[in-house]
Amino acid sequence: MENLSLDEAKRRAAAAALKIVTPGMRLGLGTGSTAAHFIDLLGAKVAEGLKVVCVPTSERTRIQAEGLAIPLATFEEIDELDLTIDGADEFDPDLRLVKGGGGALWREKIVAAASKRMIVITDASKAVATLGKFPLPIEVSRFGLEATRRAILREAEACGCGGPVVLRKTPSGEAFMTDSGNYLFDCVFNVIPAADELAQRLSAIPGIVEHGLFIGLAKAVISASPEEIKIYGQLD
Repeated sequence: MENLSLDEAKRRAAAAALKIVTPGMRLGLGTGSTAAHFIDLLGAKVAEGLKVVCVPTSERTRIQAEGLAIPLATFEEIDELDLTIDGADEFDPDLRLVKGGGGALWREKIVAAASKRMIVITDASKAVATLGKFPLPIEVSRFGLEATRRAILREAEACGCGGPVVLRKTPSGEAFMTDSGNYLFDCVFNVIPAADELAQRLSAIPGIVEHGLFIGLAKAVISASPEEIKIYGQLD
């Protein structure tokens, strides 16, 4: 493979994912820079006559898809998706993911869970031996914010995780708000030695809407570097 820039490699990964799409599919459309490449490429195929219907995972993705005339639907109209293509902030050898860097993790997890298959497209820097290098996003209710933060710290410590749990802010210094009107904590753990246990403990905290650990959802990861593309898991 010729030497590619990282952005071109992401687009190559998106193109590889597009080959999985067949006419008539019901697709989940992810959020993020690599997913945006997939949506662009899908839009070109739709313009050529490909028939699909899609559910977006964020308002940003919805706007991009609408601009490309990609047919969209909601879960009131579709009961199950055939395939979701989305990115990730990191993934480990067991295809466990950290997602939510773009602030759409709750909707992303709803869409992934409603899909027969989830295929992840990333650049090679997202591969890690152990999750935690990327701060773990957690979407939380605005009510009881400090109580929720203390509960996160307590459960994280029980799983061997330490580090600050920081409220995400906008560039202007205001609390970042998700498309669903919630706040986000970013947990700077550096390493998550027991991701499965942490996921279960976080899910039991009442103030947490959803956490960014995606476990048992991804069937495969298409990972692109400037030199090559690697497939982890099974695409079919």
